[in-house]
Amino acid sequence: VQLVESGGGLVRAGDSLRLSCAVSGLTTDDNFMSWFRQAPGKERDFVAGIRWREGTKRYADSVKGRFTISRDSAVNTVYLHMNILKPEDTAVYYCATSRGPITTAVGAGSWGQGTLVTVSS
Repeated sequence: VQLVESGGGLVRAGDSLRLSCAVSGLTTDDNFMSWFRQAPGKERDFVAGIRWREGTKRYADSVKGRFTISRDSAVNTVYLHMNILKPEDTAVYYCATSRGPITTAVGAGSWGQGTLVTVSS
């Protein structure tokens, strides 16, 4: 299984970014995909998740209404659309696979290498 994130960068508060996670070596239909983030000195926290087959989504309270998770089966890629970014969104963002819905990092099967998002005030 290989997960490759991209799309991170330096933005200002209020800006938008779209992160991508390209998935290979996995039957995506049988899996859940999640985005987590980890700020310096903090634990890796759940951000959003999607059931690949049905598209059922869930979000952390801190990003509801601002972030949207989606997937494109044609290119085996999951996205995280981030709007109205805040300085507290600054973190390394990781995508992860799992066989069931998760909200903690311990439940993940595979991880990508992460992509850094920095939001300046």
